[in-house]
Amino acid sequence: MYSFNGDFRQKPIQSLRGASKNEQKETLLRRAQEERLKREDARRRVASATKIQSYYRGFYNRKILRAQLRSEFDRRTQSDKTLTDPLNLQWCISKLCLFFNEHLDGQRLITTCQVVIKQREEYLASLRSDMSCLLTQMRSLLRVIVQYLNSIADTNAPIAIPMRMLEIFLAPATYNVFSGNDKVADQKIASNLLQTLINRGYFGCLRKLLNFRVPASLEKTSVPPTPVAESIFDLIMSPVSFAVASSDKYFRQDVLLKVTKTFLCERYSDQIALFLLPAMAYGKYPFPFVELIQTLIQGTTPAGSSAGSPPQASAELGGSVSDGDSPWLLASVLMLANKELDNLDVKTCALYLRLLQRLLLQLPPAKNSFLSGSKDTSDSEDDLEEDMDIGMTSLANLHMECLRMLDSEAHLKCIFGCLMSLPASDYIESLASLSHCLLAHQKMALHKVRLLYVLAFNSHFMRGLWDACMRVSIPTVTRSSTSLLNMLSKGVPMSQENIQRIVPLLSTFCCLFNHSLLTIHDADFYGETETSLSSMPFTLDEVVPMCRALRDCCLGIIELAHPDSRVAMSDDYIQALQKTGVLNKSNKDEEVVEQTRLWAYLFKVISTLVRQLHSRDSRRPFCPYGHWLAPNVNIRTDRPSQIYSAQNAIFVRRDFGTLSSLTKANTDTDAPPLANRDVRNLVILTELPFVVPFLERVKILQNLIVVDKQDNQGELTNFGIGPSIVISIRRNFIYEDAFEKLSPENEPNLKKKMRVSLLNAAGLDEAGIDGGGIFREFLSELLKTGFDPNRGFFKYTADRLLYPNPDSGKLVENFSSHFYFLGRMLGKALMENLLVEIPFASFFLSKILSPSNISLDIHHLQSMDPLMYKNLLYLKHYEGDVADLGLDFTVVNSEFGETKVDELKPGGRNIPVTDANKIEYVHLMADYRINKQIRPHCNAFRRGLNDVIQLEWLQMFNSGELQVLISGAAVPIDLEDLRQNTKYSGEFTDTHPVIETFWAVVSEFTDQQKRQLLKFVTSCSRPPLLGFRDLFPAFCIHSAGSEVDRLPTASTCMNLLKLPAFRDAKTMRSKMLYALESGAGFELS
Repeated sequence: MYSFNGDFRQKPIQSLRGASKNEQKETLLRRAQEERLKREDARRRVASATKIQSYYRGFYNRKILRAQLRSEFDRRTQSDKTLTDPLNLQWCISKLCLFFNEHLDGQRLITTCQVVIKQREEYLASLRSDMSCLLTQMRSLLRVIVQYLNSIADTNAPIAIPMRMLEIFLAPATYNVFSGNDKVADQKIASNLLQTLINRGYFGCLRKLLNFRVPASLEKTSVPPTPVAESIFDLIMSPVSFAVASSDKYFRQDVLLKVTKTFLCERYSDQIALFLLPAMAYGKYPFPFVELIQTLIQGTTPAGSSAGSPPQASAELGGSVSDGDSPWLLASVLMLANKELDNLDVKTCALYLRLLQRLLLQLPPAKNSFLSGSKDTSDSEDDLEEDMDIGMTSLANLHMECLRMLDSEAHLKCIFGCLMSLPASDYIESLASLSHCLLAHQKMALHKVRLLYVLAFNSHFMRGLWDACMRVSIPTVTRSSTSLLNMLSKGVPMSQENIQRIVPLLSTFCCLFNHSLLTIHDADFYGETETSLSSMPFTLDEVVPMCRALRDCCLGIIELAHPDSRVAMSDDYIQALQKTGVLNKSNKDEEVVEQTRLWAYLFKVISTLVRQLHSRDSRRPFCPYGHWLAPNVNIRTDRPSQIYSAQNAIFVRRDFGTLSSLTKANTDTDAPPLANRDVRNLVILTELPFVVPFLERVKILQNLIVVDKQDNQGELTNFGIGPSIVISIRRNFIYEDAFEKLSPENEPNLKKKMRVSLLNAAGLDEAGIDGGGIFREFLSELLKTGFDPNRGFFKYTADRLLYPNPDSGKLVENFSSHFYFLGRMLGKALMENLLVEIPFASFFLSKILSPSNISLDIHHLQSMDPLMYKNLLYLKHYEGDVADLGLDFTVVNSEFGETKVDELKPGGRNIPVTDANKIEYVHLMADYRINKQIRPHCNAFRRGLNDVIQLEWLQMFNSGELQVLISGAAVPIDLEDLRQNTKYSGEFTDTHPVIETFWAVVSEFTDQQKRQLLKFVTSCSRPPLLGFRDLFPAFCIHSAGSEVDRLPTASTCMNLLKLPAFRDAKTMRSKMLYALESGAGFELS
């Protein structure tokens, strides 16, 4: 029947034979599934049983067949006459290869081999008409021999007969009888047999025999220690020589790759390290080093191979050869190269450098290198035990041996052959990678590795290296090219491949150029010598844009380390970068760690070079004004920052690292971790402070000082509450009293608020209460007295600039205490923002700012003693015989009527200065004058300065900027700024007629007269760094009454000018100038 509900088909009624039990649907489905699984399991069991039975039947039948063949073999070989029959011998060989078992049939194999060796000519003649049968039997027999040798290598069983069999039947000359002296046919047979064996573990068997049958030598030798060693070596090298002589390129590559993989890529045994490798390099077989280089580089390309190449060779070479690279392969190639490099042409040398570029990635890192990732330089017992291994069998010894071979004379000749004969594009990247590896794998590499030292002073190489850094680029989505250096400058993430391209080039350039800059004198650097004689590879016009590019690279690396501080890229832009390979789709944790180490190392070497270039520019400018400022760096001082409130513990220079490692700087305190923006700013301020404008850095310093003063003085110090230092000082004995009462024993913390009362000549207190002004007056006078050359602690240079007197120790015994005290006092002046006009020598300030008081170079001697600097440079370029000048390695000092001779080096009295050692003499003399003589003085001064204000804060500035911090800037006085920040007292206001007259008169003053006015009121002729709004106390003009006969007076402690109410401008001008030129000042009102 039809339904009227739209369904015209009736659903079939199925009987499930249990519906009457009311079984649930879920239960029914589960039961059906279980039954289905049981049936499937039963089918699997049946299939498995069938397969097992099949295998067993096959095994059993083969076993029975082998037993039958073995019995038949024994029956046929009982008679010598039967075995010597060529046809019967063919049968025995074919059956032996079928049933052979290395544990049961060893003697049968030996017997057969003996017969074959004796009857080889008759045997080969019987197969002359059947080439395929010969190849089949010989392949099978030699394969069985290799199998047998492999099984007995670690036993005492005899191996002479099987090895003799291999020697005979792998030699092409053996088949002359078969081929009728057809050498091509002989080589084809030998090639076919050899190809089969090397794919069946031929070289692996020989390695095992070498390790177990040859005794370990006590020293390296290329002479086989035993006859067995000589036979094994022949079996290794004969196929290599045969393959190299073959016209089949693909066969040659296959053999060389198999030898390389078996003997050169795996960890060395003593037999390989002490015998096989030296024998390969210096033995009777000439090793095909050129072919090995070509194979290792070009072996991945099947193009150019012969049409008859075996398919198994093609499969082997289809993979990447670099997958088998290892530290042992690197050492093997270097050992083989030491003999062969002298015979290579320059193009092959360039190819060899490309190979080294790849293999050096496998060089095991030293424990003290940045690549090891370990900060612990101590040696454990395990490390010491490993270092006791002989030869190159340990990675530690392998590392040292590789570095030694890389620095050999042969490598130097090879590299300079490329430098002199080939365009830079053929070798520059390879040589840069080689240098990068040497630099990264050991400390002080430039002083240990001769190759790096020589490259650093090769102008042609340095220019080519920088050009390569600028030129290396990648294609973009728009089919244009983008420089990797430009990408790095902008902080754009790069793929691992691009990182490996730019990092070796840039790091090598920075390391080498930084090293050469240390020895380039100003005359060469600034182009004041002839180009042909100059050691400077670049002109100043080239150095200026180089400085900008390197500065931007440093900032870009900081951006890469702090990606959250950049504006996020859109998803579409990220996808576009990923499609072009510029950006990785995903980074594994290991890759991220490795990239971090690379970026850290690159940042370190670039920033070191940038700082050295900036230091030279600061000493003698060659860049335009504002060149070092980075427009994209904006460190706001008007916003809150944890940099100022982290208990001063984090504002120190430390190794560059990831964001997490930098934020650990203040984990020892209770402060929260630094914000990402603060970490980024902190790295810039400690590593590249000069990219921030000077005035912004001054504000940062003042913020740091404010926080430090609050921590030490409290918030109520201005109300006379809180920790303070109260002292009484005699005005006529300011230095003596201050040295005693402010010594570290009496006042260990000079950061406290200081209140001073001055005693006049009569011993009475001078009028006034110290609200800060008297202290500033006292500190200003104390510093002027302490640094006065007449006191003897400091002396003038030829330019009347101050530096420590080397002979101050003859004036007072505890001279270091005085320098420590003067350092504390200068630090107190900086802390209180007090300007004092004390002109320091630039080299002295450079020593104060240098990390750990490092020694300065000869260039700073010019600011200390221009005459000696000129004489030393004259001696350096002296064209005559220096020995005629009668100099030795001593220096004569004459001070206070005493003459003393000091040796520049041990035994210097007996060492004459010659052409060979004159450079050493020049640098030792400069080091003595500028470093050694005043080292204890500078150390004490640094400690005292650091006791009050952290040197890390001052290291944001160079020597010239520090002088400005101490004495103020020699800039014209801005009267408009001064008037806007001037206060008035008494009856005076800004619109008072006397004040109007005063400013009109002052505006007509010369710049020198304006400075006299400023010094008259504030004791300093230079304006405050941040303008007169920063002057404390503020500049103030007070009414001194209507007595026009009086002179203007001043209280410098309060920056207060006491001005009588002069009626006209002429009178005011004359009285003002009279007062300014007479020097009236403190307590003369």
